[in-house]
Amino acid sequence: MGSMASLRGMRSGQKRTRRFLAIALALAVGVSTAAAGCSSGGGDDRLYIRSGRTKNLIGPLLDKYAEETGTKIDVRYGDSADLALLTDEEGDRTKVDVFISQSPGAVGFLDAKGMLSELPQNVVDEVPEGDAAADGHWVGLSGRVRTLVYNTDLIDPADLPDSVLDLADPQYAGQVAVAPSNGSFQDFVTVLRTHVGEQETADFLKALADGDAPTFSDNTAIVEAVGRGEVPMGLVNHYYAYVAKAENPDLPVENHFFPAGDYGSTLLVTAASIVDGTDRPDEAEQFVEFLLSPESQQYFGDQTFEYPLASGAEAADELPPFEDVTATRVDLGALGSGLEATAEMIDASGLHS
Repeated sequence: MGSMASLRGMRSGQKRTRRFLAIALALAVGVSTAAAGCSSGGGDDRLYIRSGRTKNLIGPLLDKYAEETGTKIDVRYGDSADLALLTDEEGDRTKVDVFISQSPGAVGFLDAKGMLSELPQNVVDEVPEGDAAADGHWVGLSGRVRTLVYNTDLIDPADLPDSVLDLADPQYAGQVAVAPSNGSFQDFVTVLRTHVGEQETADFLKALADGDAPTFSDNTAIVEAVGRGEVPMGLVNHYYAYVAKAENPDLPVENHFFPAGDYGSTLLVTAASIVDGTDRPDEAEQFVEFLLSPESQQYFGDQTFEYPLASGAEAADELPPFEDVTATRVDLGALGSGLEATAEMIDASGLHS
């Protein structure tokens, strides 16, 4: 990204992306409320939250917090990257108090824009080093490992690739589903851009697109399609297969974890942050602390099949012990600066949800 031409292209792409999101989000992003009814403006007694985590995954925790504390919560759900871009567009006008992200790239993006406030050190210290922003502006809530989910009726484990980059080979054309607009997929692409280079990443994405890789809106849809046998494999986070199999134990899906050091097994975290300038800093901090409490952390372990990061909570028995998972660690704080350029690269490749 060193040339002036590429910089101008990136800026042009950012403008197009933002104009599109301003329209699309106004029409499509859902709004939900815990406790009391929803309102369109701030300055009242509500805690305003934007969540890149879907309602079915984190909604029960928000409802519980509202019930236990009497807090009125106004939450807007949507794609993490889209919500981050929208919040950046609003700037000082935003009414958001807390931003919850499906992946670290979105909060890293807001952090780079100067839109997040510093969390207390005791909150950041709840999670292992590397699972929170170095400047304390966001904190990880749960860990998810990137993986390749596959249909056990269609795929022989011996035929699974050794590296995620092997999926660009013609033998896998049209067999690997992806979710181009998904925050975790975008963070994965940013990891590739950072560690294997711009050109190889662009070639990888173009090979998927040229091979007519099936595209879906999110990881849940990918796992459902793999389970139905509509597509043999898909790039997702590890926990989606476990959630699906908890609902249907006979579902023929399993995860293929790439070996240690392969970026197809990158460890990503969900994250929480407080938006700078919030009218309710104390309430926002209390809510983030609730998400790191033993009760909430155990919820992530038991109900969403993620790896809890704080409070000594245990992962679900169905999961392999975290120390046995070949997760590849990267600098999560570096992902935010690449969010917009990554979205541009994915779009240029021809991959569209």
